[in-house]
Amino acid sequence: MASRDHAAKFVAQRQAPHSMKAPEERRAEIIRAARELYEEQGLAHTSILDITTRVGVTRTLFYHYFPDKDAVTSAVLDDYIGDFVEALSYWNANRHEGDIEQALTSIVHLLRIGLFENDSFRAALASRENAALYLEFVNRVADHTAAYIIDTTVRDYAALHEVRIDHLYETFYVLILGVIGYLRMHPDADDVVIADVIAQTLHMERPQRP
Repeated sequence: MASRDHAAKFVAQRQAPHSMKAPEERRAEIIRAARELYEEQGLAHTSILDITTRVGVTRTLFYHYFPDKDAVTSAVLDDYIGDFVEALSYWNANRHEGDIEQALTSIVHLLRIGLFENDSFRAALASRENAALYLEFVNRVADHTAAYIIDTTVRDYAALHEVRIDHLYETFYVLILGVIGYLRMHPDADDVVIADVIAQTLHMERPQRP
C-alpha cells in the first residue's frame, strides 16, 4: 500500500509542473518543440505525436492550442521571422552611419545566413511539395523586413541623403522577394552583384569606386 502511495505521489509530482504552466508558456513550449523537431528531422517526418512526446503533453492539450499541424507550423514560421527581425535590429544598430557600402555588404550576408541556413526545416521549405508554405514564409519575411527597414534604416538614410523612390513599402517588398528568389536559384551569386542590384533599385547615393 505504501509503495502504491509513493508511486502516485511521484506521478503527481511529475505532472504538476505541466498543469501549473501559463497558457502562453505552454503554447511557446509546443512551438519550440515543433521547431526543434523540424530542424532535426524535417517537416514531413515530424508528427503531432512526436511534438507532444517531446513536450510531454497529451494530444488533447496540443489541440487546445493548435487545431492541426499546419497551425503549429505557421507559428514556427512566425518564430523564424521573429529571429530574423531581431537579427535585422542588430544589423541596424551596428551599421556605421553614412557607410552605405558596409550596410549593403552586411545586409546581403544577413539575408544569406538568416534565410538559407542549412537545416532540415529550411530544406523542407524549399522542396516542391511545400511550395505554398515556402511562399507564405518568404511573403511574411518580405512584409516584416520592408516595414522594419522603412521605420529605421530608411529614416536614418533620409537624414543624410535624398530618398529618390516612391511607394517605399511596395518597392522594398518586391526587392526583398526578388533577392530571396535569386539567391535561392543562384546560391553562388557574388554578394557584390547583389549589393549593386539593391543600390540601383533604390537609387542610392554611393561613393565612386576607385
